[in-house]
Amino acid sequence: MVLGMSLATFTLVHVVISLIGIVSGILVLFGLLGSNRMSGMTAIFLLTTILTNATGFLFPFEGFKPSYVIAGLSLVLLAIACIALYAMKLRGAWRWIYVLTAMLSLYFNIFVLVIQSFLKVPFLHALAPSVPPSEPPFAAVQGLVLLFFVLVIIGGIRRFRPPATFA
Repeated sequence: MVLGMSLATFTLVHVVISLIGIVSGILVLFGLLGSNRMSGMTAIFLLTTILTNATGFLFPFEGFKPSYVIAGLSLVLLAIACIALYAMKLRGAWRWIYVLTAMLSLYFNIFVLVIQSFLKVPFLHALAPSVPPSEPPFAAVQGLVLLFFVLVIIGGIRRFRPPATFA
């Protein structure tokens, strides 16, 4: 039992929250490229991404897991993104700091999604059967995701110019 739910139910809730965070994050990403702040979608992205990282610590695993490092780092990045957006209102350097930290946290969630997909989706698992996956198809997908995010983060930093009247 985790938070009063069976492990299966808790896992389902965690996965749904994660997917909402990823989908809303992708929408926010494209909003950044179009200099559209998307206030509501951004709030959903930040909240669900915080929740997915926080709930990841509640699974009954023994010992230290690499996922704890990713989740912890992502939570730090999300805290900085929230400060940049809500407290500093994207003034000055806080604009690019927000883009960088928010999009890195989205990258980490997609990084984990790719790992989980190669572990759980039979077709993908057949391409990279080791646990954790390490075969060339897995490395290629992760490499493409990384390249995509490097380009998008650079583009977002260059293109995202929220209105001066942002509140």
